[in-house]
Amino acid sequence: MLVTKRKPIEEIAGFVAGEKGVFLLGCDGCAAASGTGGEDDVVALKEALEREGVTVTGWKVIDFLCQKALIRTGLRPFAKELQASDSILVSTCGIGIQATATVAELPVHPACDTISLGGIRGEWQGEERCLECGQCFLEYTGGICPLTACAKQLVNGPCGGAKDGRCEVEPDVRRCAWEVIYERLERQGRLDLLRAAPLQVKDHAKMRPPEELRGTRRWAIDVAEAEEVAR
Repeated sequence: MLVTKRKPIEEIAGFVAGEKGVFLLGCDGCAAASGTGGEDDVVALKEALEREGVTVTGWKVIDFLCQKALIRTGLRPFAKELQASDSILVSTCGIGIQATATVAELPVHPACDTISLGGIRGEWQGEERCLECGQCFLEYTGGICPLTACAKQLVNGPCGGAKDGRCEVEPDVRRCAWEVIYERLERQGRLDLLRAAPLQVKDHAKMRPPEELRGTRRWAIDVAEAEEVAR
């Protein structure tokens, strides 16, 4: 399970400032369990954005946003709402945000940070991965995570070793992540995001599991169950 935390509403509103409308997308899987992606959570986000003067064209909660086929199917009935939108605001983990950015034609904004639990949550179909860094950069990189797409985990641009658009670490299997990021942002007319200040600083302290989660079922379910049996 991936645990997510909603970004401050002021930060989210800043992502969509100046847009004619935004479509909201939630996840009924891990994000719903975290209190960020279920129907009630998405409706609350919609109301909060509208209080900030943001136009919400519509919303949808999909079972699992880590499944691109489900995203395509879930968005199909909302063609009119999406046409009236400049972007999609995704309230889920880094996997779902990246998967939506791959499938959707519109730019995608992250509504959440993915919180570290200190280990691997499991595997899923697709190339998208999330390091649970607690400081989601996907707003500034076109929905492509530089921590997982780049072999060197560079967050402020490419290294000098890429050749012909290929990663110097794994040239046979990996394109330079920052070239892919550049191409997507160029297609979207959003290259100005590459000059954004937040990309220059990575707070590695946020990659540590928060104290309030340690000892809970999400942190160590076997420990929690053992304690319950002992009582």
